[in-house]
Amino acid sequence: MATPPTITLDPANPGQALLARAAGVLAEGGLVIYPTETLYGIAADYRNDGALARLVVLKGRDGAKPFPLILASPDEVDSLALAIPPQARELMARFWPGPLTLVLAARPGLSPRLLSPEGGVGLRVSSHPVAAGLAAGLGRAITATSANLAGQPPASRVEDLAPALLAGVDLVLDAGPTPGGPPSTVLDARAWPPKVLRQGAITIQALGLAGPRRPEC
Repeated sequence: MATPPTITLDPANPGQALLARAAGVLAEGGLVIYPTETLYGIAADYRNDGALARLVVLKGRDGAKPFPLILASPDEVDSLALAIPPQARELMARFWPGPLTLVLAARPGLSPRLLSPEGGVGLRVSSHPVAAGLAAGLGRAITATSANLAGQPPASRVEDLAPALLAGVDLVLDAGPTPGGPPSTVLDARAWPPKVLRQGAITIQALGLAGPRRPEC
């Protein structure tokens, strides 16, 4: 299988020129593997439905399962979410940037591939310099789906990525091992108290939440 070009980056100081090159790949409809503060992910430009469709096929993923997003800036949340409860803004202030994904009511016009059946979109700001810099270089949100084939474990190192996955992307950003562990915690914050959709890197105790919960989905 063909392998894509790989750029090796310093995770603490990835360099603007290298990130701009990767952002250019996204702007042209490409897919880029990149590190986050938990695991490696695959980025696509959230506005490019062709790239999103390609990502669904590459991962062998259920097409009805929405892709969460990493924002270019916390300020971008208002252009993607229709309503943001005050308590959700408090969580953003406390835990962004970081591994907390908030599902909020989506503004009209977003791709259905980003939306839950009830019209929610999952948003976060990454604390990893490469993930944050890639979104900032593109100037808008990127997908935050894990870099694995459906049903296979996510990867914390480029060396652990499936060859079939590598063959389907256009660029790999290798910043060495990521911390691994659980992925981001996901909360449905459209109502309060929020519903826990996935218990992840930030514990429910750390979030200071109480109230009804539901299992990971």
